[in-house]
Amino acid sequence: MTSENRKTVSLLPLRGLLVFPSMVIHLDVGRDKSVRAIENVMLGDKEIMLATQKDVSTNDPNEDDIYEVGTLAKVKQLLKLPNGTIRVLVEGIQRARILTFNNKEEFIEVEYELIEDELSSAEEASEEKALMRAVINQFEQYIKLSKKVSPETLATVVDLDDASHLADAISSHLSLKIKGKQQLLEETSVKNRLNLLLQILQDEREVLGIEKKIEVRVKRSMEKTQKEYYLREQMKAIQKELGDKDGKSGEVNSLRKQIEKANMPENILKIALKEVDRYEKVPASSAESSVIRNYLDWLIQLPWTKETVDNLNLNNAEKVLNADHYGLEKVKERILEYLAVKKLTNSIKGPILCLAGPPGVGKTSLARSIANSIDRKFVRISLGGVRDEAEIRGHRRTYVGAMPGRIIQGMKKAGTINPVFLLDEIDKMSNDFRGDPSSAMLEVLDPEQNNTFSDHYIEESYDLSNVMFIATANDISSIPGPLLDRMELIHIAGYTEVEKLHIGKEHLFPKQLKENGLDKGKVQLRDDALTEVIRRYTREAGVRNLEREIAKLCRKAAKMIATDEKKRVIITEKSVEEMIGKPKYRFGQAETEHQVGAATGLAYTSAGGDTLSIEVSVYPGKGKLILTGKLGDVMKESAQAAFSYIRSRSDELHVDPDFHEKNDIHIHVPEGAVPKDGPSAGITMATALVSALTKKPVNKEVGMTGEITLRGRVLPIGGLKEKTLSAHRAGLTTIIMPKENEKDLDDIPESVKGDITFIPVSHLDEVLQHAIVGE
Repeated sequence: MTSENRKTVSLLPLRGLLVFPSMVIHLDVGRDKSVRAIENVMLGDKEIMLATQKDVSTNDPNEDDIYEVGTLAKVKQLLKLPNGTIRVLVEGIQRARILTFNNKEEFIEVEYELIEDELSSAEEASEEKALMRAVINQFEQYIKLSKKVSPETLATVVDLDDASHLADAISSHLSLKIKGKQQLLEETSVKNRLNLLLQILQDEREVLGIEKKIEVRVKRSMEKTQKEYYLREQMKAIQKELGDKDGKSGEVNSLRKQIEKANMPENILKIALKEVDRYEKVPASSAESSVIRNYLDWLIQLPWTKETVDNLNLNNAEKVLNADHYGLEKVKERILEYLAVKKLTNSIKGPILCLAGPPGVGKTSLARSIANSIDRKFVRISLGGVRDEAEIRGHRRTYVGAMPGRIIQGMKKAGTINPVFLLDEIDKMSNDFRGDPSSAMLEVLDPEQNNTFSDHYIEESYDLSNVMFIATANDISSIPGPLLDRMELIHIAGYTEVEKLHIGKEHLFPKQLKENGLDKGKVQLRDDALTEVIRRYTREAGVRNLEREIAKLCRKAAKMIATDEKKRVIITEKSVEEMIGKPKYRFGQAETEHQVGAATGLAYTSAGGDTLSIEVSVYPGKGKLILTGKLGDVMKESAQAAFSYIRSRSDELHVDPDFHEKNDIHIHVPEGAVPKDGPSAGITMATALVSALTKKPVNKEVGMTGEITLRGRVLPIGGLKEKTLSAHRAGLTTIIMPKENEKDLDDIPESVKGDITFIPVSHLDEVLQHAIVGE
C-alpha cells in the first residue's frame, strides 16, 4: 500500500452490526462520541470509518475492543430524532484497515489504509464464474427455506456481474454472528471469499432443512394427539352406550377390588373410594389422572392391618442375640425385658431405643439381630445428611413428582404394621430453609402421638404405635433436646481386648474365610496373632478396622494358596508383620518414665475414649498464660481455674508465691490439628502445672479425669467406661476419677477392672497425693 492510501478519519464504532462495501443502511447513533463524530464528518467530505465492537456491552470502546478491519463509508443523509439520537443513512465504500487509534474526548479518530481486493488471474476467471453461479444457486435455496429474506432480494443479487460485490451483497443478507461476518469482511481474496460464502450457505441450508423437518414433526405430533383425544372420547361414549367393561372402566373395577382386599380403616376406605370415582371421571390424557392413580396405589400397598406374630420365646431370642453379637449385655437385657412385658400383657407400645456409641461397635447389625430374634420384618432408613422436612413427612400432592416421606416408604417396604424400624445416623440430620427434619421426627418418635402420624402425601393419619423404632447415633450432643427426650438411650462404649479377641475368632475370621474362598482346613489364625493385630494394628472402640486387617491376612493367605506357594497357612504372631506390614501403633501408650510437667488425661470422643497428654512449660517472663493445641472455650476456662487455684494455694503446694509475676506458663495439648473441648481435663491441667512449678514428676502409669473448681473440688464427668477402656488400651494401671463417679464402675467389664486400680477423689489435694511422685 502506498502512503497516499493512509488517511485520518472519524470512527463510528458499531454494536452488534457490520456494514459491507456497497451496502446502504440506516443507523441510529446515540452515544455522545459517536454523535460528535457524525457531526464532524458532515463538516468535511462526509467519509467515516465503520468498525464493529468485539463486545456489545462496552460503552466506551478502546483500541482492543474494536476489530482492526472495517468499512470506509459515506454519510448520505442525516436526521435528528426527538429523543436526541441521530439517524444516518450510510453507504459502504471500501474495506479499510485501522492503523492507529486516537481516542479523543470529543470523538475517536483513526488513521487507516484502504484494502484492495485480490482479483483472480485470467486462468482462474472461469473458476470464479462457476463459484458465482454456485453461490447464487445456494442463496436461492437459502431464501426458499428462510423466512427472514424476501424473494425480491434474489433479483437484486442475480444482476451483479462483479464477484466482490456479489459476495458482499449476499453476506449482508445472511443471519450470521458478528464473528462470521467479520471473517468475510477480512477476507481480501475474492475467490477465497466466494468459497467461504459457499460453505456458509451450505451449512445454513442444512440447518434450515433440519429446522423445517422438526417443525413438520411437531405439527404432525400435535395433530396426532388431538386426533387421539377425539377418538378416545368417542370410544368412551361408545363404551358407555354398549355397557362395555373393558378400557378404563375395567381398570376402575380392578382398583375397587384391591381396595376391598386392603383392609383399610373406615375413614381411609371412604377416601379411597371417592378418589376412584374421581379417577373414573378424569380423562386418561389429563395429568391429574396419573396423580390420582399413584395416590391410590400408595393407599392400596400400605399395610393397614397386616402384622407379623412376635416370637415371644425368651430363650430363643437370647440365643439369637448371643449368636450374632458378643458382649453388649445391657442392650440384650433391654430387649429381653421388652419381650417379657409383651408376653405378660400381650399389649405394649413399641419402645423407642437409641443405640449411641462410636463407629464400628455393631449398632446397625444389632438392630437387625433384634428383628430376627422376635421374627419381625426389618426396615432401615439412613438419616445422614437429611435436611428437608419433606424427606420425613412427604410432599403435598399438588407438587409435580410428589411422593410420601421416608417413614411411609419404609412402612410400604416392610408390608406389616409392626416392623423393627431402624433410623440410622439420627445425629447426622441438619436443617436449612427447607425446614427442620428433626422437628418432624418428634411426631414419629412420640408414643403419645405417633398413632396418628400425618404424612403430607397420604394426608390421613397413619398408626405407627406398633412399630419398634431403633435409632443409632455416634454423638448424642448433636441431637436436639426434645428429640433426645423421646428416646431411651443405651450407650455402647466399645469392646475390651478380650471381647475383640472373641469377636475376631467367632465372627470376623469365619466371615472373611468365606468371603475369600477359604476354609479352616486351609488357613488357621492363632490367638497370639489375633492379639497382635488387636494391639498393634488397630486402635478403635469398635471392630471395623479389626475386620479389615483380618481380611488383609485372608487375602495374603489366599494368594499363597492360589500360587501354590503353600498348601496350608498358619498365621502366627511372627508371621503377621510379614503378611500385612509393620505395626501401625505402639501397644501401651503410657510414658516409659516419670515426667515433670506432663500428665495423662482421659478424653471422651465420638469415636470412643482416648488418652490425652497435657504438657506444661515454665520459663522466665512476665506472667503470661499461653494455651495451645486447638482448645475449646470450656477447656481454656478449666486451665484458668487450675491456674487460679494454684495461685491461691501456693504456700500449701510449696510453690513460689510470685511465680506468676516472674514466669510465663505455656500449657500445650499435642495433636494441634484436632479440636479439643470439655471440662474433664481440669485436674490433669492442674497436676501438670503443679509438677512443672515444683519440678516434681508425675507418675507415668496414672491417667486422670475430672472437672476442677476454684476451691479445688473435683466434680463428676461423663463417659467413664469409654475413658477406662482407652486407658486400658494405653497400658495405664491407675485411674484417678471423681468420687461421685463411683456408681459408674458397675458398667466397666471385670476383665478391665482386674488390670486397673481406681482412685476416687473429691479434692485436688488427693489427686496430687496419688499423681505426683515424691512428697
